Order: sequence, then structure tokens, then C-alpha cells
Amino acid sequence: MFTTFLRTVALGVRSLLLHKLRSFLTMLGILFGVASVVAMLAIGEGASEEAQAKFLELGSTNVIARSRKPSADSDSSAGMAARNARGVIYGLTFKDLDVIRGTISGVERVVGVRSVLKPTAHGSRNVEARLSGTTEDFLDVARVEIDRGRFLTTSDNLRRANVTVIGEEVRRQLFPFEDPIAKHIAIGGESFEVVGTMRSRGGASEKNFEGSDEDKVCFIPLATMETRFGFIDMQRSAGSRSTEQVELHEVRVRALSLDAVPDVAQAVRDVLKRLHEKDDVEVIVPLELLRTVEEQKRIWKAVLAAIAGISLLVGGIGVMNVMLATVTERTREIGVRRALGAKKRHVISQFLVETLGLSTAGGAIGVFLGIAIPFVVEHYADMKTVVRWDAVGLAFGISALVGVVFGLYPAMRAASMDPVEALRHE
Repeated sequence: MFTTFLRTVALGVRSLLLHKLRSFLTMLGILFGVASVVAMLAIGEGASEEAQAKFLELGSTNVIARSRKPSADSDSSAGMAARNARGVIYGLTFKDLDVIRGTISGVERVVGVRSVLKPTAHGSRNVEARLSGTTEDFLDVARVEIDRGRFLTTSDNLRRANVTVIGEEVRRQLFPFEDPIAKHIAIGGESFEVVGTMRSRGGASEKNFEGSDEDKVCFIPLATMETRFGFIDMQRSAGSRSTEQVELHEVRVRALSLDAVPDVAQAVRDVLKRLHEKDDVEVIVPLELLRTVEEQKRIWKAVLAAIAGISLLVGGIGVMNVMLATVTERTREIGVRRALGAKKRHVISQFLVETLGLSTAGGAIGVFLGIAIPFVVEHYADMKTVVRWDAVGLAFGISALVGVVFGLYPAMRAASMDPVEALRHE
């Protein structure tokens, strides 16, 4: 029986090789269907994982309030009052920080952050870095890690010390060949001692939720930020100058648990709505964003499944059409085989082997092409892709199933031919 099976396989493969171009064109539908499924899943999975990683970096138990500049066409009394000799005044304040810290339950830590861009230099080397004033709790709330030295301390804030902790990209550009610890750098014209360096969070191309380089940052005590640089920023654009006054650009609230996040988020929204008449703050809840991304991921997979199904259906129909034409073309051959003693199952087996060979060959080439496309996209488009091997196996398995399903009807039609009539066919 095994010998008969091998003979059937050899006969089917020989038949396919006799018509190489037709066989290749027939399996193109399956090939591109499988390749598109594997590639799209890899690109979609990569985008989803990248988004989830960024939200998790914000902290799944965190609630983040951020200052947002009101629209320029705001005609409310609050918006007009915010524009005076000191420029545009908006955003979070230390009062907001104190109210959130003192009135909202279920909160573990509350951290304020003020961030501005400042020229940073050491000797002849310089870089424009994001200067962030904050407190010692930022290390835990923001899930950042120290590489060398230490982070900011309570004492640093109390003393308004000129100390800084620099990101990996700042260290790389200012101190490429030496240890920065205990060295001094100039930030916005002020001298600061480097007391620590941050562990890289992805390299120079890695961007955070706002699009800023995660590693191009300098942390200083929030009290020092207030004393040395104040709250007024000068903005220059198109030859004009304007000033903005923002006390805090961000307040991070860490809830005691995941279950407490919804209540804490709502409480933060209520507090800020009460304290801010104009629309100058926004509240970001990474947990809510993460759940939204997961829901979008499920929808994306359903859409991909539909696209894959249609692609493989079209490919399967193409295979069936070609095999039906092949059956008609080989009617006399079928008659000869039946006359020499071949049974119906032998004819069915031969044609199923041919369709299965076409579909699995197309599936195999499609898998390799589908794996190659994400690597090309990742290299040239700077997008993260993730090839899941279960998706690869599923795509290949479906291609084989398509071969069986769409090859069954032509095979049964060939087997049902009357041998006598088949021999008369010219």
C-alpha cells in the first residue's frame, strides 16, 4: 500500500513538472495569499506590541495629567484672562499637585514634572536635551532605571542643589570616552554636577508617547528648576516671540492597585475640572489606552482573517479551475489508467496529490516571502515587526487545506468518468 502511495505521489509530481509554467501560475494565488497573511500579521503584531510597550512604560497603575495649551481662538473670559504681560498662562500648578496629593484616596505616590528644552554642554561638545525637574519618587512612578551613580534625593530638592542625572544619549554625546559621574555640565548656562546616568530605554531612535527621545534627557531637582529657570518660557516662531508660563507640565499619580485605577482617574479628572475653567489640561490613563489597543488588536486580527480567507478562497478557486481544465485535457490518459485496472481511488489520489502539491508549494514559498517582507519593512521603514510562528504554521496549514478542499471536486470528476467514453476522447 505504501508503495502504491509513493507511485501515486511520483506520478503527480511528474505531471506537475511536465507543465512547469502552468503549475507556477496556478500556485501564485496561494503564494500571495499566504505571504500577505504572514506579512500583515507580522506588521500588525509589531505595531501592537510597540504601542503596548509604550503604554506600559507610562505605568499600568499610573494616571497622568498633562498641561495643554488652550486653543488660540478661545474667547472665554478665562482664556482672555490668561493672556497678560507675562504671556500665556496655562496648565498644571503646584496647587493642583497639593490638592491631588491631599484629597484623592487610593493613591500611592504623586509626582510633579516640569520639562523644557535647554542647550546642554560639556567642553566643546553640546546637545539640546529635555530638562526635567522632578522629585525622588519619579524613579519608581515612571519605571526608569539608574545605570551608574544615583537618582535625585529629598535632600537635593531641599537644598535646591545643582545636580543632574543624565540620559544615555546625553552621556554618549557629551562623555563618549570618559565617566561622567562627578563631572560638571552646563545646562541653560548653569553649572550642574552629574550624579547619575540612566539606563537606555531604547536608543536614540526610541521615542516616548509625546515623540521625545527617551534617552536625551537631564533630570534635576524640581526646586532647583524653579529657582534657576523659573516658570516662564520664551517661544520663537516665524520671526515673532511669545512667552508662556507653566508651573508643571505633568503630574503622575500612581494608584495603589490596578483595581483602583478607574476611581483614581475619575477623581483626578473631577479635581482638575473644578480647578481649571479653561481646557488646558488632559488626563491620560495608560490602562484605558492599553485596553483600547487590545480591542483594536482583536478587530485587526478579525479583519486580517477575513482578508486572508478571501485571498486563499480566490487562490483555491484558481487552482480548481485549472485542475478542471486539466481533467478535460487528460481525459484519454484517465481512460487508459482505468482500462489498465486503476480504481477510482487511485485516480482521486493522483489528482489530490497534484492539487495538494501545488497548494503546499505555493504555501511554502509564500511563507518564506511573508517572513522576508517584515524584515525589509523593519529595515527600511524603521517599523517594529513580529513574526509569530503559530501564524506561519496556521497560514501554511490553511494552504494545504485549500488544496484538499478545492482539489476534491476535480479529482472526483476525473474518477467518475466512464473508461470507455474516456478512451474515445480525442
